[in-house]
Amino acid sequence: MIETVQYELNDTIGTLRLCNEPRHNALGEGELKALEQTLATIRGDSQLRALIVTGSGDKTFCAGALLDDLNSRKITPEYFQQVMQQIADLPIPTIARVNGNIFGGGVELALACDYRIGVQGSRVRVPAAALGLCYPPQGITRFVEKLGANLPRRLLLGAETIQATELHRLGFFDDVVSSERLDERVDEFAIHLDGLAPLAVKAMKELIRNVEAGQIDKARAEELFKQCDESADLQEGFAAMREKRAPGFLGR
Repeated sequence: MIETVQYELNDTIGTLRLCNEPRHNALGEGELKALEQTLATIRGDSQLRALIVTGSGDKTFCAGALLDDLNSRKITPEYFQQVMQQIADLPIPTIARVNGNIFGGGVELALACDYRIGVQGSRVRVPAAALGLCYPPQGITRFVEKLGANLPRRLLLGAETIQATELHRLGFFDDVVSSERLDERVDEFAIHLDGLAPLAVKAMKELIRNVEAGQIDKARAEELFKQCDESADLQEGFAAMREKRAPGFLGR
């Protein structure tokens, strides 16, 4: 693990942090490889219930791919997309703790997460059109699947700089809070996710992702539904409701 990518585990909640403030937490070859290694660890942890993805400092969440490494072909747009897809494919819910501005491919990193909680006063911009670049097709697909077509037109075609409060109104952010409240709000939501039934959460995340991509498999959907319907977690949920107590889900 390189120093610019750090992973911390607090019981059943993980935090993946980009730690390269001088370069606005951009992702170069080393960072992308470290992310892949960390994501493999996360996928292998059956006890993990939620993941927080964030940047260090209070200025920038992520500035996307490191331009030096793109220009030298140390990384390719295809490789960047591959790592973003690995984040999107995680079976557990993911929260982007957007600690500051987001630029370029950093916007896609946030969109690869299931939820986005940002700070007031932050800005979002994808400058591809201002540089003469066409954003990679897989990334454009993610933008449109997550946001519809209108907001990606503003971000990609128009290269607009959009403030966090407007992005909250448009559905990019699930919540926008003051910088002082960011940790509290993110931790509160992660703890909420941690208390939900993991089998049901994972099943519904997979189905939502498939519907977004227009690739719903009815047989797989029925299989996921049956797993949850026959689970001990479902019985625990019913028992907890009857007994007016918090459920203790075990993921089976």
